[in-house]
Amino acid sequence: MAAMFERVCKRMREKIRAAEYIVSDHADEKMDDEDLAIYDVECAVLSGAVQERQRDRQSGEWKYRIRGESADGAAIEVVAKISASGTLFVLTVYRL
Repeated sequence: MAAMFERVCKRMREKIRAAEYIVSDHADEKMDDEDLAIYDVECAVLSGAVQERQRDRQSGEWKYRIRGESADGAAIEVVAKISASGTLFVLTVYRL
């Protein structure tokens, strides 16, 4: 499992670096609630590791809980998935 998660993390990092991602309305609202910026989300994905894989109830796609650090070093989690089209979707984000 760890090797698979590392491959997923690598792919998500590539999507962040290439700015090939979409932030859901829910994630955008949570960022506001948690006083986080998109840069914090990017930092968390780039610095983080997958903690868990979950099945998305609506789409049936896999989504991943990534624990990383915000720009100022705070622990946060990002829940994201890579769609069938290859786009990274940030579903939610929160401070730990």
